Amino acid sequence: MSEITAAKVKAFRERTGLPLMECKSALTEAGGDEEKAVAILRERGEKLGDKRADRETAFGRYGLYCGLEKSQGAIVELKCESAPVTQNAEFIQLADDMAQALATTSENVTTADELLALPSPSKSGVTLGEQKAELFNRIREKFDVGRMSKVDGTCGGYCHNSGTVAGVLIHVEGGSDDAAKDVAMHIAAMRPSALSKEDLDQAEVDKEREFLRSAALKEGKPEKIVDKMVEGRLRQFFSEKALLEQPFVKDDKQSVGQYAKGNNMEIKDFVFYILGQA
Repeated sequence: MSEITAAKVKAFRERTGLPLMECKSALTEAGGDEEKAVAILRERGEKLGDKRADRETAFGRYGLYCGLEKSQGAIVELKCESAPVTQNAEFIQLADDMAQALATTSENVTTADELLALPSPSKSGVTLGEQKAELFNRIREKFDVGRMSKVDGTCGGYCHNSGTVAGVLIHVEGGSDDAAKDVAMHIAAMRPSALSKEDLDQAEVDKEREFLRSAALKEGKPEKIVDKMVEGRLRQFFSEKALLEQPFVKDDKQSVGQYAKGNNMEIKDFVFYILGQA
């Protein structure tokens, strides 16, 4: 058994990021062998994680991997117990690593376990699950992988409030990173329900149409012109719900669709997540 000096404990603490007494205890139990001590700390962390499994993860942030120079894009929701953790550099790195790993893998990843089994892009020889476990050992908060989405194609993106409130991934062809980000920011602000009016829930459109028709008849409008009036009034409904029909937040004299066309960009689809909402 090697001597467990104060200097050795201090160095081990710098390696693990855990309190001195925990580091000393693990080194003592491992007989001074640092790798065994790391395994001991990991095992202790797993047991602690099991005890905290029922804790609420009401905070979090979004990891994004996007850019018109990339052939895939992804967004991943990483949740935690408290707001300060969302600003932790290693937590931010983990969220971004998850998005990059999801975007660049050739595997069909649809669950958190499948994602966590992928190699970490920033830590050689370590899986995302191991990276997550190591971070838990230092922060001692429960982390949950929430929603995730991957796009095969060029993407832009935006995370509102440093990624802690909402995240947007937008699939585009053509345009520029700035134009794609502008539209992603618009989505975060205006929260469209669908890409185009044709993509809206038809039952919702029919319900609105019937409401407008009934209102027009109550106003005493002649029945022969009511249907035309209703279709005209539906344009307002579409401009509130459908992304391409919405007035662009940076210039409401044009629609988002017109802005995209003016930037030689076709918007194919988008993913919009709000933390805490399904």
